[in-house]
Amino acid sequence: MSDDDDFMQDSADEDYDFEYEDADDDDSGDIGIENKYYNAKQIKVDNPEEAVDEFLGIAPMEQDKGDWGFKGLKQAIKLEFKLGRYSDTVAHYRELLTYVKSAVTRNYSEKSINNMLDFIEKGSDNAEAYQCMEEFYSLTLESFQNTNNERLWLKTNIKLARLWLERKQYGQLAKKMRELHRACQREDGSDDTSKGTYLLELYALEIQMSSETKNNKRLKALYERALRVRSAVPHPKIMGIIRECGGKMHMSEENWKEAQSDFFESFRNYDEAGSMQRIQVLKYLVLTTMLMKSDINPFDSQETKPYKNDPRISAMTDLVDAFQRDDIHAYEDVLSKNPDVLADPFIAENIDEVSRNMRTKAVLKLIAPYTRFSLQFISKHIKVSVPEVLDILSFLILDKKLNAKIDQDNGTVVVESASDVERLRAVGEWSSALRTLWQTTLNGEGLRANEPSQGSIFQSSLGDEGMRPTAPRARKDGRGKMPTKWLF
Repeated sequence: MSDDDDFMQDSADEDYDFEYEDADDDDSGDIGIENKYYNAKQIKVDNPEEAVDEFLGIAPMEQDKGDWGFKGLKQAIKLEFKLGRYSDTVAHYRELLTYVKSAVTRNYSEKSINNMLDFIEKGSDNAEAYQCMEEFYSLTLESFQNTNNERLWLKTNIKLARLWLERKQYGQLAKKMRELHRACQREDGSDDTSKGTYLLELYALEIQMSSETKNNKRLKALYERALRVRSAVPHPKIMGIIRECGGKMHMSEENWKEAQSDFFESFRNYDEAGSMQRIQVLKYLVLTTMLMKSDINPFDSQETKPYKNDPRISAMTDLVDAFQRDDIHAYEDVLSKNPDVLADPFIAENIDEVSRNMRTKAVLKLIAPYTRFSLQFISKHIKVSVPEVLDILSFLILDKKLNAKIDQDNGTVVVESASDVERLRAVGEWSSALRTLWQTTLNGEGLRANEPSQGSIFQSSLGDEGMRPTAPRARKDGRGKMPTKWLF
């Protein structure tokens, strides 16, 4: 078993070149040195202090720097770091870096240094350990810059940038991003296609930073540039990150369809990479399905079907089921019993829109048979506050989905029938026309002296082609007025 096995569990995700070389199986070297190394490994659990001395004693036994001295220093450094002997750890790491120039192969040294940095990073849980880790990065960058090992220099810098992103040290990260982008460009400022894999890693880091700082303009530009990179064979985890941030960007623009597409692609990439982030992105995919008001079950696809009954997403599965059945009570019940759903800030930020859609549909369904009801009635049945009921009803009225009047003083709502409103409007217009006709044609006792006959009145009001009266013309009396029997 390799001596790196005890701290390599999570480092595979970061080894994007997939280069492996098990140098620990090399049986070369003096048998005494080899025995000393394995004896030290046997006692390191029970007696780490003694094991450190044993490991450090291997290098002086070699005439020239070689594999066994390199392995002994690695083991000693790990134990010293666990014991909190940070100054010794830094001193011995500096010595370890002198081996990478000629004592061990390039691939083995790169793999060992990357794994060592991962180990130190995971154990930096206090200020002293963090200071030790920063010195490790500084020594590593200095060493590999001097040896012109650009590949490891880039990898180490990207690892450091990832650490600053996790710690939300955006100022240092932005400065490092500019330095790394210059290292991946040609002299004319264009992207160096031969470094496409590193470019995508840089874009992924900067896209994450833009997403976390809500800089959507920068995020969109970086997202589009990242998708145009064609010269790389990136690790699927990198594409998962880029697509996930793209989905969040589309969500902020309420572009649900594009968001759904990106979240699905992100899920596929995370799934291929074996990343646990696939579960969280699958939740985002379910959320987007509800925001789209889609009837398509997100677990119908071949890629997502195996996760349909996964207990980690059962709450989201129940939510989308209640949503598609328009069951407001089941929907609210799932949210109340699973507060962890809202633990993710992104879900908490967007679930309100889904809840509003659910409650709006529930209100319309509830009041359908009624022409008069109280706000308290809706609040009781939908299980939301009265102010929220009032907000939903106001939205429905403004959106012309509900024709009603709200009496806030009495807390009541009166629904007006559309047919009644049209009938009353027609009656009002007819009454107004008759009133105008009366005012313009009659002077209170009969026809004006200079007005045309009754037939002319109808012609004026109905047009030249309008209906004419069939009654005979009445004769005027001596006063020039119509007989009163013809007034009404």
